[in-house]
Amino acid sequence: MRAESFPEKTKVWTSVNGLEIQPGRAYSFGAMITSEGVQFSLFSRHATSVSLLLFDKEEDFEPAHEIKLDPKLYRTGNCWHILVREIKLGQLYLYRVDGPYKPLEGHRFNRHKVLLDPYTKALSGNFRSDISGAFGFIPDHPDADLSFSTEKNISNIPKCVVINDSFDWENDRPLNYPLSKTIIYETHVVGISAHPESQRKFKIKNPGTFKAITRIIPYLKQLGVTSLELLPVAEFDSSEYQHRVNPISGKPLENYWGYSTIAFFAPKGNYACSNVRGEQVIEFKQMVKELHRAGIEVILDIVFNHSGEGDQMGPTLSFKGIDNRTYYMLAPNPRFYLNYSGCGNTLNCNHPIMQEFILECLHYWVREMHIDGFRFDLGSILGRDSNGKLMDNPPVLKRIAQDSVLRNTKIIAEAWDAGGAYQVGRFPGGRWAEWNDRYRDDVRAFWRGDPHKTSSFATRLTGSEDLFLKTNRKPYHSINYITAHDGFTLADLVSYETKHNQANGEENRDGSDDNTSKNWGAEGFTKNRSINRIRGQMIHNFLGTLLLSGGTPMLLGGDEFRRTQNGNNNAYCQNNPISWLDYSLIEHHPGTHRFVRFLIGFRNAHPSLQRREFFKGCDFDKDETPDIEWFCENGKSMNWNRSENILGLRINGSREGIQTADYDVDICMFFNATKSTIRFLIPKPHEGQNWARVIDTAQPSPNDILEPGQEQAIGDATYYSLQAHSLVVLIGIKV
Repeated sequence: MRAESFPEKTKVWTSVNGLEIQPGRAYSFGAMITSEGVQFSLFSRHATSVSLLLFDKEEDFEPAHEIKLDPKLYRTGNCWHILVREIKLGQLYLYRVDGPYKPLEGHRFNRHKVLLDPYTKALSGNFRSDISGAFGFIPDHPDADLSFSTEKNISNIPKCVVINDSFDWENDRPLNYPLSKTIIYETHVVGISAHPESQRKFKIKNPGTFKAITRIIPYLKQLGVTSLELLPVAEFDSSEYQHRVNPISGKPLENYWGYSTIAFFAPKGNYACSNVRGEQVIEFKQMVKELHRAGIEVILDIVFNHSGEGDQMGPTLSFKGIDNRTYYMLAPNPRFYLNYSGCGNTLNCNHPIMQEFILECLHYWVREMHIDGFRFDLGSILGRDSNGKLMDNPPVLKRIAQDSVLRNTKIIAEAWDAGGAYQVGRFPGGRWAEWNDRYRDDVRAFWRGDPHKTSSFATRLTGSEDLFLKTNRKPYHSINYITAHDGFTLADLVSYETKHNQANGEENRDGSDDNTSKNWGAEGFTKNRSINRIRGQMIHNFLGTLLLSGGTPMLLGGDEFRRTQNGNNNAYCQNNPISWLDYSLIEHHPGTHRFVRFLIGFRNAHPSLQRREFFKGCDFDKDETPDIEWFCENGKSMNWNRSENILGLRINGSREGIQTADYDVDICMFFNATKSTIRFLIPKPHEGQNWARVIDTAQPSPNDILEPGQEQAIGDATYYSLQAHSLVVLIGIKV
């Protein structure tokens, strides 16, 4: 935020312990550098006192200054505020907030605990491995969470940093590609660059950092993806699970994924080469600028459904000690938390204060960090009221969708939560895109050979009209994916029929038991050539389906070279090679890597595969050719009731121009998920065209996908022999 001066009449300074202070203003929340010093503001409705603690050094366990705010002068409504003269950029601070400690009434104030500013833009230092002092209660007390702890926690918590948002963006702006032209690559800041092979391949000196990602930009650009989606980058406690060990390696487990946010505005210090005095903010901005310069968007996975403070047995780090009743959904017995997140607590997202917090946070990441979009973890929680009931028109979702700052920003919902809400295709708010797990499940089931899956597969292939049209949305609002961070990788999807999560230390109880997977003859790694051949072919079938489908495709990082997690489908705590991208696999599977690159290029070259409207059929009164035709292998109209998963379709490229000026060639696709070779009758090409093969997943590389201009004309052939478990794509070329 820009520096502000204050009206002359407010400049009555008071000296306290060598510092000059005055009340300043109630807004904006957080710490803001002004021409006179630094303005601090904090919301708390139920606090009886608030103190600002200022520190000279990161390692200090006692503040250099502690300023208690007189509510008669330093409180306006529910805003506690102060302007401190002559402190500046890099100042370290925390809060101490006092009030009633009455858990049975939902209040958990504890003056012995220092607290993080919810609006802090950076933290200096990291959470210590032992945060026992952060509990507001006495853990060993018989009535634990009803007891009151007098233990200090100052040695267990990092410090907030006053930062300046100035940065030389060199005219950079968010790219904001249309969803119809977007290809998302989902990955993790650490995972994409921490493996020794990534350090070798990209000459990375600072693995697992924002800076390291800039070294991988040429690889991402060559692959052809448009948008990099990063798992949570906002501050969280990596040591959250340090009391647990990997029973296989004996090493402590970590919170790797980061879905336990503590400071929502602050890039994680551990993801920077240096987090001294807020330098991680600069490194993050530099990463975004370099990605944008290469034409790659940045989408953040963001977690507004819960915080890292857990339930009544969790630590007091920020919200819980500032105003527990306001920030969280509490149970009818307010000693306890409503838990629609599965993580102990649920943020009270539709409370006016939380609405403002969420909007301010999103504005900050867009305005100051130039972020192109957000994926909202467990987004259905943002549609619940203070009692947990799903609302018809949730204010915060509507505000996000209609917000002027976010007008061109991608907003993507995970349209369900751990409390049973499921809103895929019905997510409120108007313009939201959604993760489409129905796409994932139906495509997996089709290729596994589950009977009677052709109709649902065809619906997913054409943009999930059954889900999105009824809410007046478009095909691109369906975020299509086969795999994501949560679940099997693509290589594991065709190699394991059951999860193998023993390394997580939960006796294989965690993670989904329903994976719709198939190992094709052996569980896990095998040297059997025939099994490995069919696995590779199935991987190409999945990738081909994903990038040929209507909707917005999302590729899991590493699937393009068959990354494996050895059957672990819930690697949330594995900050090690299980989760890291091993780029040496490109050398072992060059055909798959090539297949993905050319497949992305094929999608980008054809507007028919980037549709902005659902297929509409044709007007027979005008003797029009349908925009899409479905047929069986004998050329007759599709029998949607047959049990075998066999499908043919033809897209009339010229009819894309109904809504746009983008015309295309005709595209014909054949899908065979059976064990038998199928002779497909090839539809007659339109006048002046002939068919040429582009893709046949049964062919060995490089014949499985042909380069542009090298398509293989099929001549006068009337049938195409489609091998078992394969897909074929033909395009119309001018004669």
